[in-house]
Amino acid sequence: MADFVLELADKVAGVGVRTSYADKVEIGGTEVVPVALAGYGFGGGAGTDDEQNEGSGGGGGGWSVPLGAYVGRGGDVRFEPNVLGLLIVAIPLVAVTGKALRLVIKALKK
Repeated sequence: MADFVLELADKVAGVGVRTSYADKVEIGGTEVVPVALAGYGFGGGAGTDDEQNEGSGGGGGGWSVPLGAYVGRGGDVRFEPNVLGLLIVAIPLVAVTGKALRLVIKALKK
């Protein structure tokens, strides 16, 4: 099992920025760099019992929400958002922020 974890760590070690920003692409003379919000997680386990039966397991998953792209035209670069992707990210963020503020205000009133 330790080998599995080390192999997994080697494969995801350099993910960082590559998960959020894709390689630059040229489309019709316009340079585009796609931007996304992404996350992933992995888990594993191993064990033996009194009868020396062994067990192991593992799993993983990930998600990605396209937020938009940096578009370069004629020396000018600007971010063009994917409105639906930004709403998918913003709605939970606003909800959690609102709930946190409500709890802080409630605590300050006491």
